[in-house]
Amino acid sequence: MAEFTMELSDEQKEVRDWLHGFAADVIRPAAAEWDEREETPWPVIQEAAKVGIYSLDFYAQQYFDPTGLGIPMAMEELFWGDAGIALSIVGTGLAAVGVLANGTEEQIGTWIPQMYGDANDVKVAAFCSSEPDAGSDVASMRTRAVYDEAKDEWVLNGTKTWATNGGIANVHVVVAVVDPELGSKGHASFIVPPGTPGLSQGQKFKKHGIRASHTAEVILDNVRVPGSCLLGGKEKLDARLARAREKAKKGGERVKNAAMATFEASRPAVGAMAVGTARAAYEAALEYAQTREQFGRPIIDNQGVAFQLADMRTSIDAARLLVWRASWMAINGKPFTAAEGSMSKLFASETAKKVTAQAIQILGGNGYTREYPVERMHRDSAIYTIFEGTSEIQRLVIARTLAGMPIR
Repeated sequence: MAEFTMELSDEQKEVRDWLHGFAADVIRPAAAEWDEREETPWPVIQEAAKVGIYSLDFYAQQYFDPTGLGIPMAMEELFWGDAGIALSIVGTGLAAVGVLANGTEEQIGTWIPQMYGDANDVKVAAFCSSEPDAGSDVASMRTRAVYDEAKDEWVLNGTKTWATNGGIANVHVVVAVVDPELGSKGHASFIVPPGTPGLSQGQKFKKHGIRASHTAEVILDNVRVPGSCLLGGKEKLDARLARAREKAKKGGERVKNAAMATFEASRPAVGAMAVGTARAAYEAALEYAQTREQFGRPIIDNQGVAFQLADMRTSIDAARLLVWRASWMAINGKPFTAAEGSMSKLFASETAKKVTAQAIQILGGNGYTREYPVERMHRDSAIYTIFEGTSEIQRLVIARTLAGMPIR
């Protein structure tokens, strides 16, 4: 087990500086254009693929960093560049992780390369879980998967929403209900291969922020996939469902808490994204305050501005420490006895919204225009308190963990 430390190794610093350089030289110059176009920035993704950032190998190396800091460090630097473009670069990772976590070796080897493509022909993948009536309440999921034993095929029907890369993906990973009586424990994940009949893109959302990231509905109309596309295989699914039924008889609340623990481990990465956006806004505000003169002196000489910057930096550093702590705990198998994963996501998300708003205030009228990046950063920051569990859900998870009771 790696000791917790706030000092990055030389190798980690080298990776951080490499990512920062890519964010500064490639992502940032393209940020305003793709935000305005509200389209997937394929040329930027291709550049990321050419240098090795857009690849499973890179994210696997960061994920298995024994300190746990590889992923949050990478997320912070990329999202420091621009949140929309960064999400387009890392969004495929959501689907890839779904396959890595649940798939067989054969499924991993078959489908993950098709998610990324190569530097000459980049592809993206989509992870489809949320539904119009099932966001935070995953137990309300309605998309069904029914097994056709005669043909050894699964038939999927339903509508997914808020899917990053939904409809434009080469490979879709779809979460569906196979046993409605088991709630979230009755779900399974399926690969929908490229060109499968019945899968189509529904509404593409025109968003407030992260507009360079494609977000859309995915319609599943009698989508048939081979039995081999059930992640983990049917034998493993049948065994898992049998265990879930037995556990549900003995105590359903214990089953529900086990599922919640799985979600907890992924939240620090979102916190790191928020830290990156907050840091970018703070740095822009600091530079502006040091160079913008009013009444014959830089505005940072005014206590009101200087104190705001002090609070912004303090909150950012505190958020990063919470993210790093939770990330280290997750990789080292430490239980989140106080919902530390949700704590990190909650605090970092709220920090990003507050810091970006303060940055606009410091820039004044300029901050309210698209000529300066803090306006875009403020719009982007709103998503962090919504996706991967809203701030209200994070508070509920923390409160339930502390109280040991099903607070509603």
